[in-house]
Amino acid sequence: MAPSCSSTVSALLIVALLASSFMATSSARTFYQDFDLTWGDGRAKILNNGKLLTLSLDKASGSGFQSKREYLFGSIDMQLKLVPGNSAGTVTAYYLSSQGPTHDEIDFEFLGNLSGDPYILHTNVFSQGKGNREQQFYLWFDPTKDFHTYSILWNPQSIIFSVDGIPIREFKNLESIGVPFPKNQPMRIYSSLWNADDWATRGGLIKTDWTKVPFTASYRNFKAKACVWSSGASSCNSQSLASTRNYNKAWLSRQLDSTSQEKMRWAQRNYMIYNYCTDTKRFPQGLPPECVHTN
Repeated sequence: MAPSCSSTVSALLIVALLASSFMATSSARTFYQDFDLTWGDGRAKILNNGKLLTLSLDKASGSGFQSKREYLFGSIDMQLKLVPGNSAGTVTAYYLSSQGPTHDEIDFEFLGNLSGDPYILHTNVFSQGKGNREQQFYLWFDPTKDFHTYSILWNPQSIIFSVDGIPIREFKNLESIGVPFPKNQPMRIYSSLWNADDWATRGGLIKTDWTKVPFTASYRNFKAKACVWSSGASSCNSQSLASTRNYNKAWLSRQLDSTSQEKMRWAQRNYMIYNYCTDTKRFPQGLPPECVHTN
């Protein structure tokens, strides 16, 4: 039975090579491979052999990009460095979205401000076309000085927003009490830099200073562990490369452990500046049902 030992070793080597190949493919990808520059007439640029992407805004136009692929659930990381200096009136949006009147959407939006004043991180979740689930935060660092990681974990149980690995918000799947949850519509990743000085900074009181153009935001180190949607099917249901995928799908069932929940409470206690779930004036007929579950 000696050949069975060598066969086992050979099989293990093949699996290891497949796994390393799969990991190398996923980790060595570039912006050229994963994204299309969709608007801005040259104001969006891919640089450094595909490792850096920049968006710019001037008085004539902003710019944007979107992912080549659609995803139905995923763990998405992107590092951003936001517009420095006087960014009042500008919005840098980074989000997942499907299309149509009943679309789903998971939003990060960064609202610019006057020099020295903090950015506002605006989050929202749309399900079946309904949003109005805003939570806003200040950040505990200057997001214009260096790159920081902004993450969305979207699985069948919940949506978790994180900044540099610290969860700041969780939107749970509460379909059991009638709250729609994004789970059926594949979404692309989008990002844009645009002028929103009619509302973005202090309700539109502070306007964009066009003498400061161009405004530029930078992106790097995109990573996605995700179910890619193609031709009506999810890659997570595919049997191909199943042996190399299984170890990499822990995110599909990941939930916040006690340590992560404490980190989220810290972020919300110290840096949350608006929560729709406590805005009784906005909802005089009663808060949305998910709010009793401390989203």
